[in-house]
Parts: sequence; C-alpha cells; structure tokens
Amino acid sequence: MDTAIQIFAILNLGIIGLSHLIRPKAWIQFFILLREKGEAGVFAIGFLSLLFGSLIVSFHNIWTGIPAVLTVLGWAQILKALIYFTLPAVGLRNLHGLSPEKERHFQIAGVLLLALASLLVFHLWVSG
Repeated sequence: MDTAIQIFAILNLGIIGLSHLIRPKAWIQFFILLREKGEAGVFAIGFLSLLFGSLIVSFHNIWTGIPAVLTVLGWAQILKALIYFTLPAVGLRNLHGLSPEKERHFQIAGVLLLALASLLVFHLWVSG
C-alpha cells in the first residue's frame, strides 16, 4: 500500500507541479474564482486538501527516510483543511493576496512540487 500511495502522490505532485510551472496564470484565475465564492471557495480548497492529505495519512504512515517527507505533507494538508474548514477567514486572507503579478510564486511552487515528485520516484527506484 505504501508504494501505491507514493505512486498516487508522484502522479498528483508531478501533474500539478508541471501545470503550476507552465500555466501559472490559469492557477491564479482558478484561485481568484474561488476567492469570489467567499467561504464556499475556501471550503472547496479545504476539500481538495483533505482528500489528498487523508489518503496519504491513512495508507502511508512512514516516519523514516525519504517517505517521511510524504507523510509530513499528508499531515500538512490535513492541518490546512482543518484551518480552512474551521477558520475560513484565514483562507480568504490567503486568497486576497493573489494577483496576476504573483505568477512567479506559482512557478516556484511548481518546481518544488516537481522536485518532491522526483525525490519520491528516486526513492521507489532505489528501493526497487
């Protein structure tokens, strides 16, 4: 199961990371659209975070080596969901900081997501 969740994460992080890198304007538009929905938009982000995080935490409780990075990411996503569901004003405040000029921030995030996906691929390859 650990390997399956790592592959799940590699696919998600890789595709979303690549998209952040080459289509940052679309991501900004997406989050601005959610911002316009108010707390309901924050809840949409919360659901995405909860789904990704809970899958990882439920099936990948590894706290050593490279896989621990994925476990920490899973718990971080659950914490984000908890905050967004219980304190939606925090999520709205984060969304209000978005503007088309922040394109570079999404590209940097994309590089980080791709790096994490690559690290997980490396781990699977080495542990073979």
